[in-house]
Amino acid sequence: MQKTSVIDFPDRLSCTVFTVGCNFACPFCHNGDLAKGKTENLLSENYFFEFLDKRKNVLEGVCITGGEPCLQKDLVEFCQKIKKTDLALKLDTNGSRPEVLERLLKKNLLDMVAMDIKSCFGDYGKTTGVKINLVNIKESIKLILKSGLEYEFRTTVVPGLHDEKSLVKLAEELRRSGGKEIIWMLQKFRASQNCLDKKYRKKKSFNDEEMEGFFELVKKILPKTSLRE
Repeated sequence: MQKTSVIDFPDRLSCTVFTVGCNFACPFCHNGDLAKGKTENLLSENYFFEFLDKRKNVLEGVCITGGEPCLQKDLVEFCQKIKKTDLALKLDTNGSRPEVLERLLKKNLLDMVAMDIKSCFGDYGKTTGVKINLVNIKESIKLILKSGLEYEFRTTVVPGLHDEKSLVKLAEELRRSGGKEIIWMLQKFRASQNCLDKKYRKKKSFNDEEMEGFFELVKKILPKTSLRE
C-alpha cells in the first residue's frame, strides 16, 4: 500500500510505502490491520517502481513505514533499488531490529530515520503488548545518533499509558542516551476504528492544554523537543 504525502518526509514531497506485519502489539496502533498482517491493498514491486518512474519529476523522496519495515527479508535490496532512482529515502522503525538498521546505514541507503520511542524503558512491555529486548531499542537509538543523518525520535502520548511522571522519566532516559540536544517529538494519540485494541477505538485523547503541559515539562530536560499538532 502507498500514498503521496508532504508530511511523512519533512520538506520533501514523498511517496509513503506501508509494509505488512509488526512484532509489536501496541494497543493504540492506528494501523492495526497492517500490524496483524491483514490488508487487501498489496501492490507488486513492479507496480511500485512504475509508479515512481511516472512521478520522477515530481517526487523528492520515499518513506518506508509499517507495520515494521525491518521485518521484511528483502528490505535492504528494496532500498537499494529505490536509491537507484535518486530519490531520498526515509525509514520509520520501532527500533527492535538494530542489526537491520545497521546494514542499511553501513550501505548509505538512508537519508532520514524516524524511530518510535514507545514509553520510558520500564513501561515498554505494557506499551507494546509484547516482551521487549531493551538492549535492541537502546542500540538502535545509538546507531541513529551516531549516523549523522537527519532523524526524529517520537512518542505517541496515550491516556492510560503515559502521564507526566512517565514522560519526564523518558526524557531523562533519552538525555542519558544522547545528551540534551537529542531531537524528540511528542504527538497526540487519536482514536481510530483501526486501532489494534478495540478499547482504543473510542478512547479520548489528551486535550491541547494537557499536551502543552507535558511539552513544557519535558523541554526543560530536552530543549529540542517539539509538539506535533
